[in-house]
Amino acid sequence: MQQKLVEKKYLITFILITSLFALWGFANDITNPMVAAFQTVMELSAFQASWVQCAFYGGYATMAVPAALFIRKFSYKSGILLGLGLYATGAFLFIPAASMQNFLFFCLSLYILTFGLAFLETTANPFILSLGSKETSTRRLNLAQAFNPMGSLSGMAVASLVVLPALWSDRRDEMGNTFFHTLSEAEKAEIRLHDLEVIRDPYVMLGIVVLIMFIIIAFKKMPQTSANAEQDSAMHTLRRLWHNTIYREGVLTQMFYVAAQIMVWTFIIQYADNLGINKATAQNYNIFAMSMFLCSRFISTFLMKYVNSRALLAVFGIGAMLCTLGSILIVGMTGLYCLVGISAFMSLMFPTIYGIALENVDSRDTSLGAAFLVMAIVGGAIMPPLQGTIIDMGTVSGHPAVNVSFVLPLTCFLFITIYGIRSYRKLV
Repeated sequence: MQQKLVEKKYLITFILITSLFALWGFANDITNPMVAAFQTVMELSAFQASWVQCAFYGGYATMAVPAALFIRKFSYKSGILLGLGLYATGAFLFIPAASMQNFLFFCLSLYILTFGLAFLETTANPFILSLGSKETSTRRLNLAQAFNPMGSLSGMAVASLVVLPALWSDRRDEMGNTFFHTLSEAEKAEIRLHDLEVIRDPYVMLGIVVLIMFIIIAFKKMPQTSANAEQDSAMHTLRRLWHNTIYREGVLTQMFYVAAQIMVWTFIIQYADNLGINKATAQNYNIFAMSMFLCSRFISTFLMKYVNSRALLAVFGIGAMLCTLGSILIVGMTGLYCLVGISAFMSLMFPTIYGIALENVDSRDTSLGAAFLVMAIVGGAIMPPLQGTIIDMGTVSGHPAVNVSFVLPLTCFLFITIYGIRSYRKLV
C-alpha cells in the first residue's frame, strides 16, 4: 500500500506551515533586486551593494543554531512565533532606515529580519518532514518547498512592477544611460529620499502580513509528531552528525547551492544591464526564471515518484552546469537566456539536498541537524561579494567581467552534481 504524502490529521498544519515557505520566499526575492537598486540610489560599487546579501544571509548563519537550541528546549510552535516576531521587527525597521537614508541601517534591518527567517526555516523544514512517513518525507518537503517560489514570484513581481519602475535614480537619457550620477548633491538628496521610501513600503506591508500570520498560528494547536521525541545532549548530537558522511557533505553542498542560487538571481540584473537593459525590464527576466523554477519544482516532485531523488539531483546539476557555461561563454541575449534557464535545474536542489542529508539522521538529532542545514544558507552571504568584486573589474581578458563572474556558480553546481552521484552510489 502506497503511503499518503500528507495524512488527513496533519493536513491543516501542513497547509499552515507551507504558507510560511511563501513568506520567506517573498522576503528572499524582493531583496535580490534591491542589490541593484541600492547600488544606483546610494552610488555603491557592485561589491558594496552585495553587502545587502551579506546582511540578509548572514542572519541565517548567526541565528540558525540558537534557533535549533530554542526549539529543542521549547517547541516547533514557539520557534515559529518567535521567528514571525523577529521577521516583523526587521521589516518595520525599514521605516527609520529610510528616514535616515542610511545604507548600513537597511543592512541591519535585513539582518534582524533574517533572524526571524532562520527560526522559521529551522522549524518548518523538519516539521514538514515529520508530518507523515519517512518514505515520503523528501517528496513532502519538495511539495511544501514548491510554494516557496510562489512567494518568490510575488516578491519579484512587486520589485518589477512597483519598486524598480518607480525609482527616479534609474531614469535614463535617449541613449539608454543613467544620469543620476551627473546631478547636483541637492537633486540627488531629493531623489534618494523618494527612492528609499519606495524601497521601504513593501517591507512595511510585509511586516503587517507577518503579524497577521503570527496571530493565526498563536491560536492554532500544533500536532505532536515523532520529531518531538525526547532530545539527547547537544554534544552527543553533534558527534553523531559529524560521523554521518551524507549529512556532513549535505551541509557543505547546501552552502554551495544557496550561494549559486543567490548569485544567479541577484546578478541577472547586472548581466542584463551590460546588454543595455534597464532594471525594471531586467527584473522581468528574473520573474521568467522564477516561473520556470516553480514549474520545474512541481515536475521534479512528480518525477521523484519514478526516479531516485539522488540520481535526479545529479542530472539536474549537470543541466545547471551546461546552462551556466552558456551564460559565461556566450555574450548577448542567448547568454542571458542560458542564465534564465539555470533556474529550471535549480528547482529541486534545496529540498532534495535537505531531505537526503536528514534522511538517516536520528529523530533526536533532527532539530540541530536542520539548524546546520539552515546555517548553510550563509553561502548566500559569502559568494555574492566575490562575484561583485569580479563584476567591478569591467572586463577580464577582453571578456565582460559579469559573464566571467558566473564561474563561481558553475563551481557550486559541480559540487552539487558530485554530491548527487556520491549519495546515490552509497544508496545502491
